[in-house]
Amino acid sequence: MPSYRPQVPGPLRQYISRWEGYDYTLPDQLIHHGLPSTNMTLIFQFDHPVDAGWDLAATTQMWVLVAGLHTRPALIPTHGSQHGIQVSLTPLGSRAFLEMPIGALSGEIVSGAQAGQCLRETHERMSDLDWPSRFRFLTEYFMGRLSHTIDAPASPELQRAWHLLTHGSSATVDQAARETGWSRRHLLNRFRSEYGLTPSELRRLARFQEARRLAESGLPLATVAHTAGYADQAHLTREWSGFADVPPKVSLAEFPNVQEPLPGQ
Repeated sequence: MPSYRPQVPGPLRQYISRWEGYDYTLPDQLIHHGLPSTNMTLIFQFDHPVDAGWDLAATTQMWVLVAGLHTRPALIPTHGSQHGIQVSLTPLGSRAFLEMPIGALSGEIVSGAQAGQCLRETHERMSDLDWPSRFRFLTEYFMGRLSHTIDAPASPELQRAWHLLTHGSSATVDQAARETGWSRRHLLNRFRSEYGLTPSELRRLARFQEARRLAESGLPLATVAHTAGYADQAHLTREWSGFADVPPKVSLAEFPNVQEPLPGQ
């Protein structure tokens, strides 16, 4: 049940934080929790559509899925297997490749058709390719999109605030506001309009994302809590459960972390 995480090419790294191919065989009744992160999620699914929603009673099947920033898990019935590619877009990537601010789909899950016909065509062209060819094709596709991007990025002030709140800094929202030269209220309004979250929500989300990264590397949860800036392991568990609907150990056991090099490489 491998997953493949080739490096994102250098010219694309400010737009795509990571991408991953996966081909899992799973228990038929397993429900995957698509956890919140600081990225917009783009999924190209193969073999059968991805089935996803915020409520198991109202999921939708899609060959291409786009999910905006969110603070609760997406629920994904796996139906025994998952085979596809997940691309994690940064705010710059959302504007460059989807021509919308990352906040435009905040709290939403939509099909690729709603986000642009080109995504559907991209999926169709990748379906029958092998893994290395899929990632080569995606590289060419995204590089081509960059050559004619017309959507302007967020203002330098907003980009600075985003960076302060998401890149391992202990900066508070007040400090981020001072760095931009804006009042806290003005930062809040502009930030929510561009990113779909408040600065405080983003700061909590970034800390949770870092905790996930550390926990997935095998560190004990007490060490994860200290390193990621939580008061203690109980604080980490409360925050994790709030974002994931399940505690850390359940969440970490849901999908195996089995990474392999791309076939043929």
